[in-house]
Amino acid sequence: MNEHLEALRVELKYDKTKACVQCGYCLPVCPTYVTMGKETHSPRGRINLIKMVGEGKIKDLSVLEEPLDLCLGCRACETVCPTGVEYGSLLEAARAAIIRRKKYSLPSRIARNFAFKRMFPSRRAMNLVGNAMWLYEKSGAQKAARKSGLTHKLPGHLGEFEAIAPPAVSPFERASLPKFSKAKGKLKYNVAFFVGCVMDAMFRRINELSVKLLAEAGCDVTIIENQTCCGALHAHSGELDESKTLAKANIAAFSRGNFDFIINNAGGCGAIMVEYGDLLEDEPDWAERARQFSAKSKDISQVIALCGGIQGEARQSERVTYQRSCHMTNVQKVTREPLQLIQGVRNVELIEMKDADMCCGSAGIYNIVHFDASMDILDLKMNSVKQTQTTTIITTNPGCLLQMKLGIEREQLQESMRAVHLVEYLAEAAGIS
Repeated sequence: MNEHLEALRVELKYDKTKACVQCGYCLPVCPTYVTMGKETHSPRGRINLIKMVGEGKIKDLSVLEEPLDLCLGCRACETVCPTGVEYGSLLEAARAAIIRRKKYSLPSRIARNFAFKRMFPSRRAMNLVGNAMWLYEKSGAQKAARKSGLTHKLPGHLGEFEAIAPPAVSPFERASLPKFSKAKGKLKYNVAFFVGCVMDAMFRRINELSVKLLAEAGCDVTIIENQTCCGALHAHSGELDESKTLAKANIAAFSRGNFDFIINNAGGCGAIMVEYGDLLEDEPDWAERARQFSAKSKDISQVIALCGGIQGEARQSERVTYQRSCHMTNVQKVTREPLQLIQGVRNVELIEMKDADMCCGSAGIYNIVHFDASMDILDLKMNSVKQTQTTTIITTNPGCLLQMKLGIEREQLQESMRAVHLVEYLAEAAGIS
């Protein structure tokens, strides 16, 4: 075997493809295989393509680009796989290999560099995004744009997402999130809170409620100053080296304090943070620190459940359903705690939907860059939601939240159904504002 092919095998993590026995258990849980019906858009099909590149049977890596690009990365295949295939690791390695060889046009290269290296990693930049959204909303520009139909002319279906964007918070409120919040009553845990980039820019209100819920549950909560983007969007987009850089920055920032847990409230962020140990396993100076960070990284539902939950009651008797975050279910393996917290709210009946573990089609920015494919998956999810005859969809991930709101709009159920984050739901039930 020549040196070039051997190096490519290492880059693609080729040896991990050997665990796949092509049994097909992954097919019925793969959203793109279910909606597209193509073997190349199934987990085993994608793994076989990677394997063929590693064996020199496919010379041009661009052959992999469309099948891998259309993968949501939900990793439901890992949960059902009988042989323990590390599909997520293979997917990210192959995407990174493609990106390293791809020749982008100058505008595309500038846009990617700005987004991945300047915007998402910078809290200042994301604050500017959040403040711009508030100004757009409060200045009357939003109302005028919607009334004139200008939002419907935005590229890439962005107008549909603009219609469901959460209300922005003011620059004053954005600056008012306390760096430390003391536990109410007996101290149970000392935790650090991860604010995220998109969460902090677009879902600041959920972050504020998260800190209040943690304090209510008995946690001292610290917000570390030098934290940055988790790196999930970078890893999913083939920018693996940049993802590692961000992981190291977060590990260094949070190591300055002695915390029981590092808390996040977004399934996608939590998924990569619990895998920092895997992401940096080949770097001796960081591997052990990364494993220690990952061990402390928890979804907010886990810690609130550990604290005994939140006492609360729905304003009126209602039926709710829970939209499971793929990255919480298949990567973090957090399945019990959100249900436990929902069931702890008085006056609420929880109805599980059919195929509850199936992806909703959000997957980071997948629903923006692959809108039609995402909507095919969302339509299946909304059929399951409608069968529950519930009035509230509870989510634990910002992408799922927006996707469910979009589904409600598409089904014209705005008058009878809503979508909320679990944090919002618990705060509402507990009377926390």
